[in-house]
Amino acid sequence: MSRVHDALRRSDPSGMNPLGPSVPPVRGAQSGPALDLTGLLDKIETVPYTPSPEASLIDSARPADPPAEEFRSLRTRLNHLQTLQPIHSIVVTSASPAEGKSFTAANLALAQSHLEGNPTLLCDFDFRRPVVHNLFQIPRSPGATDFLQGKAQLHEVIRRLEGTNLYIMPAGEAVLNPLELMNLAELKTMIDRLPSIFNWVILDSPPLLFAADANLLSTLVHGLLLVVRMGSTTIDAVTRAMGSLCQNNILGIVVNGAQKSELYSKYTYYHSYYYSKTE
Repeated sequence: MSRVHDALRRSDPSGMNPLGPSVPPVRGAQSGPALDLTGLLDKIETVPYTPSPEASLIDSARPADPPAEEFRSLRTRLNHLQTLQPIHSIVVTSASPAEGKSFTAANLALAQSHLEGNPTLLCDFDFRRPVVHNLFQIPRSPGATDFLQGKAQLHEVIRRLEGTNLYIMPAGEAVLNPLELMNLAELKTMIDRLPSIFNWVILDSPPLLFAADANLLSTLVHGLLLVVRMGSTTIDAVTRAMGSLCQNNILGIVVNGAQKSELYSKYTYYHSYYYSKTE
């Protein structure tokens, strides 16, 4: 399971920002092609919500589970930060592979979507090794790459999960030049405009130290979450990953990979006490 919390935070002299440094304000689409979002939500196909049994996704029907509590805690911090600064789009990445970035992005998006009136879009921008479509058992294509190549319209590359506020944009067809696609003006325009429809736009991206994709994406969004894995990620890797970024918009660090016993010991005590008092 995972323990989600802010750690190794970048300095914030004011002490007002609970997740890290100040981030740039919301940008409008200043350049690039026009993107008509009129009636977008009504055009999006709704698909059954059938997550993969191996995906380890949080379940809204089991809110007392420790992982669900942890992602709600992260959600609360981000939503509070959103009241202080106009933050609606974030990249979730890691220093190296296999540290839990996709797991974190998917569960954070689910936690956000559990709130009423909080439409959330999860985008798979790890065009090199996409997994979001597998987590939710939906087709990989059409997806983001199809839209960027002009092969599909925006509403065709997004699916709404039935009975939820969660929308998914899978990666799309495999491409040989993912970084070139991310340099297209269409991508900037899309990321600029989507927050006018979705309260949260969460992008899963490749690891920082293995591709330049996440660095580029971080310049297009309002903030970045860096996922590290206990017992695996080194301080040197975290330092190099942070140093590779073009701008200082790290919101915080998510620590993944805590032992089950560590989580269940504190939550079992609390919930056992609570339910014994209310029965």
